[in-house]
Amino acid sequence: MQGRGISRGIGSGDLLVSPEPISFLSGVDPETGIVIERGHPLEGQSIAGRVLAFPYGKGSTVGSYVIYALKQNDRAPAAIVNTEAEPIIAVGAIIAEIPMVDRLPPEFSRLAPGTRVTVNGDTGEVSYDENT
Repeated sequence: MQGRGISRGIGSGDLLVSPEPISFLSGVDPETGIVIERGHPLEGQSIAGRVLAFPYGKGSTVGSYVIYALKQNDRAPAAIVNTEAEPIIAVGAIIAEIPMVDRLPPEFSRLAPGTRVTVNGDTGEVSYDENT
């Protein structure tokens, strides 16, 4: 699938999907990579090493630094997919060197959580393993 590359690099992992935006400041624990925002659809789940797909970010600009801290703590997602990238998440992905794309075609939303996905932030392409 072709989208728009936001942050360079290639990352692969199991797809973790949130239908709601994510706030990294106070929404994700930078030490563990676990979503801690009360009532969030991903509450209690780890984003570490997974391809994290969500519509867009929300909250403070400090969220960019939380993404960077996740990377430093080896708890960051393998890649990020947004419906529409916005500055907080894009800056975080770039400074943490996490591949990121947005603007994928509608068929991306039909992929089941847990599908093995590869994100190429250089080209904007996302591929997946049809056997997962």
